[in-house]
Order: sequence, then structure tokens, then C-alpha cells
Amino acid sequence: MSSGTVTVIGSINMDLVTEAGQFPNKGETILGKSFSTIPGGKGANQAVASSKLGTKVNLIGCFGNDAFAKTLNQHFETQGINTNYIEVASGEPTGIASITIAENDNHIIVVPGANHAVTPQLVEKYEHVIAASETILLQFEIPIESVEKAVELANKHGVRVILNPAPVQPISISVMASVDYITPNEHELAVLLDDEEKKAFYEQNREKFVITHGSKGVEYFEDGQSHLVSGFSVEVVDTTGAGDSFNGALAVALTRGDSLAEGCLFGNAVGALSVSKLGAQSGMPTKEEVEKFIRTRNV
Repeated sequence: MSSGTVTVIGSINMDLVTEAGQFPNKGETILGKSFSTIPGGKGANQAVASSKLGTKVNLIGCFGNDAFAKTLNQHFETQGINTNYIEVASGEPTGIASITIAENDNHIIVVPGANHAVTPQLVEKYEHVIAASETILLQFEIPIESVEKAVELANKHGVRVILNPAPVQPISISVMASVDYITPNEHELAVLLDDEEKKAFYEQNREKFVITHGSKGVEYFEDGQSHLVSGFSVEVVDTTGAGDSFNGALAVALTRGDSLAEGCLFGNAVGALSVSKLGAQSGMPTKEEVEKFIRTRNV
């Protein structure tokens, strides 16, 4: 019987966000407009996106024994996320991301810290959580060996796996073959297909690839054909977390039994709403907000 649960295994950061009128040139100092600390990390972002859309969510990850950790744990609990599987990595600081927002774009530097402590051994410790889940959602801000272990355990228990390959790095064909869906953007797809063997795998298994094209929409493959689900036009405030919003939404949609086409439409709407507000997690919409948005767009 389906548990209806999404389990996210991934990074937890505190985002240190600076807004400015423009990006500084090399060696240049400029005045910023504002500064704020906002919960972030791709794993945490995707967990929050899924939870705000009304699905039961577990988050497996690590943070440090510091003030950021306490703030983040309280935040996740207020978002309805099960925090029982987040561990404290002694001797490591909570991960941070230094984000500069300007010119309708962002520059990001990530210091992983405790995210390095999300080891294969820690993932294996929570095999029972993976086994009881409907969907596992993964990214690349934890060690790749841990991603591989999570995929292995999910396969063992017949659990759906969505892999968001960001920040992008090459992975083996065996990993690509073992997940249900891979969700790269165009740049990430080019990095994944870094040799002829992988390109051949892609051509033979295109139904595994859900390719995001920013405001243009999302491309998926079904019945031997490529389909483009158009994006929504909105006023952009902050693009941070847009991809995470889409992936969290796609996981929710597939977990509740939607088709891939419906999941892509739902994900596009969530992503569009998320970029219309400041902050990755704070800008993520609720299920009710998404449904209203889709209705008003006559989709």
C-alpha cells in the first residue's frame, strides 16, 4: 500500500542573501540594498516545496551543532517536515550558501560543511525510511557515493527515485539506469552526456529524462515522442530555488498518482509562483495557491 510519503535525502544550508542593484566586478566593492538569512540547501528546499504542497515529507540530512542548526530545525518543524532523520555532525558547521541577487539573476557560493557528513553509512541507517516511502528525491549537494547508496536502497524496495542532477557532475550509466526520472536543465544534460556511450543511453532511454528549459517550460518523452509543457509568464523577483520548487512539485504530483504531463504542468506552476517572491523556501507556494494560479491561467 502506498505511503504517500516523499523522502528527500540532501543538503541543508542557511542562505546568506545580499540584494544589490548590480553584480560587482572583480576587485570591486559596491553597496548592497539588503541582507537576510533564509533557510536553504537543495535538499531542504525540495523538502519544503513538497511539504507546502500538502504531502508527508521526511528529510534525511545533517547540520552542525550551531545556532543555524537550531533555527533550521525549528523552521522545518513549522513547515510540517519530519525532522527525526536529521543528524548533528559534530565538528562541522551547518552548510551555508552566500547568494547575491541582482539584475534578475543570482550568483551563489556554497560551503557544504555538515552536508559532507551525509555518508553512505548514514543513508543506510535510514533504509527503513526509504523502504516506507513512495518517492525518493535526490540532488548532488551531498557526496555522490551517498546518492548512489540511496538509489540502490530505493531500487531494493521498489521505491520511485527522482534525481535532480544539480550542482551537476558526471554520473555512471548504472545510476542513470537505476532511477525513474532525471531532471536536468539543458546545461546539466550536456554534462551528464559526456561520452558516446552515455549519449547512446540517453537516446534509448529518453523517457527517463525530464528536461527543464526555464521560462520556456519542461520537455518530457512519452510514446516515442518529445512533449513540451509550456511555462508561465510571471514577473521575476528571485530565481533562487526555482528548480527545487519544480522538483518538489513533480515528486508530489507523481506520488499522488498524476501523469508525467500533469506533474510537469504542476511543477511549472509551482516554479513560476516561486520566482515571483524573494527567497527560495519563503517564495514557495501552497497547494491552494497553485491550484488557484492554474485556474486563473485557464489551463
